[in-house]
Amino acid sequence: MSTADSSDKPTVLIVGAGLGGLMLGALLEKSNQLGIYEEFIALGKYLTHIPSFGESNENLYPKRPTDFRPIEEFTGYGQYIVARPKLYELLYRQVPSHKIHLGKRVLNVTEQEDRVIIHTADNGTYEGDILVGADGAYSAVRQRLYDRLRNEGKLPKGDQEELPFSCTCLVGQTRVLDPKAFPFLEEEKCQVVSVLSDNKPFTLDKTTSKAALEQRFRNSENSGEWGAVPAQTMCEETQGFPIPLNGEMKTMGDIYALTPKEFVSKVMREEKVFETWYSGRVVLLGDACHKLNPSGGHGAVTALHDAIALANLLYAMPTSTSADITNIFQEYQKERYPAVMESYNNSRFVAKVSDRGIIGRIILYLITHMPMWLWRLAQMEHSSEKPTVLIVGAGLGGLMLGVLLEKQGVPYTIFERASSVKPLGSGMAVGPTLLPIFQQLDIYEEFLPLGKRIVLTPFHKESLESYRPIDHIAIEEFTGYSQYLVARPDLYALILKQVPPHKIHFGKRVLNITEEDDKVT
Repeated sequence: MSTADSSDKPTVLIVGAGLGGLMLGALLEKSNQLGIYEEFIALGKYLTHIPSFGESNENLYPKRPTDFRPIEEFTGYGQYIVARPKLYELLYRQVPSHKIHLGKRVLNVTEQEDRVIIHTADNGTYEGDILVGADGAYSAVRQRLYDRLRNEGKLPKGDQEELPFSCTCLVGQTRVLDPKAFPFLEEEKCQVVSVLSDNKPFTLDKTTSKAALEQRFRNSENSGEWGAVPAQTMCEETQGFPIPLNGEMKTMGDIYALTPKEFVSKVMREEKVFETWYSGRVVLLGDACHKLNPSGGHGAVTALHDAIALANLLYAMPTSTSADITNIFQEYQKERYPAVMESYNNSRFVAKVSDRGIIGRIILYLITHMPMWLWRLAQMEHSSEKPTVLIVGAGLGGLMLGVLLEKQGVPYTIFERASSVKPLGSGMAVGPTLLPIFQQLDIYEEFLPLGKRIVLTPFHKESLESYRPIDHIAIEEFTGYSQYLVARPDLYALILKQVPPHKIHFGKRVLNITEEDDKVT
């Protein structure tokens, strides 16, 4: 974007004053760094761990906590918990008041060759060069855009399906609490608690997309399903759930007693990533183009990242012609779509922890028993400056590490002293400890034809008299995964295929290792 003359800059209309819309407005206003870091830090509370507890027979027992320190080590920034209204107020103050028009419901969107026009319910019309739909999961801008594309036969089938939802959340905020009664409030670090119960899952029956859409539009104070009364009913149904609070065993009912009823609501959470993010002079942002499961805590963050990416591209846009606008929108979706899909999949993965079935138990086991080194690798995806990893040895362990790093986008190189791969080794058993990881790496289906399922492992004396065999069916019933016997060379070849050839160097024998302050050679 030219800075010589303000007339060269496009006029951007933003529909929706949520966090994403305000963030974009603030960035366009500043055309630079926002300069709100110190003010944000004062609003938030530092977070290093999320303690996790299991619940059985009304007693709580600790599980391995979620550790956020590796993210801070890789990025230089810590995690903070902040009240959403406080963050909203902070962003709201960055946009001049005359540039925010409240009470403006968009009814229609029309485009001319070099302009886009929105028509509001109060008979107002507003023109601009670019229209950004940041108006939430049931975006009016998206609806108008998709109506036009559908009529033109250009809307993908997936985008024509209604927005589904899979969970209902009870959300609220207590009144201001007295630190004398709750001493942990005066601690420097924030306390966030996760409790997972084996016996008290709180679930909602599956609802179709059509029903979800209908319920969404009935979500009002007069609604029998989503108003204040159902929220209170949900509080009553969950008030006995135990939680650790203030160093004591408490219940959710104790929290509800500290919360004004008007601050409690029951809301549904949808899940979908749309394929079409833009057309013509209209582009979507945040929940308008991707709605994530709340379990991952990525929803608002992805909207803010969308705003940053779009603002940076708008800064650099040479002209306001349709061709340049299309190029900018293409770059925007190309940059953001992979990151959004990763957040979408991660959020769904985290949501499975609360599943009552065996998959939920397996995922919970993997998360709570993951080695710290593997957890650190998983957290590298949050870092823009990822370390370069040198792996000496291209055996199964070295290759597997390479595959995991490849999945996370971490730079690495593997060095192997042998000049070539030799098909050596006997059979080996692969079962529930590895197969879920193979699924995450998308090699599970390719692995299955290589192995043979093990049902029983018989034992015999030298006289061939039988001992009691090991029954693997019981393990399969508990974990959901069978035990397989696979030839080691076949498994090696499968894992080797997942590593790009240019990242493995054979015939490289290591003679010496030296370390400096910031690197190893």
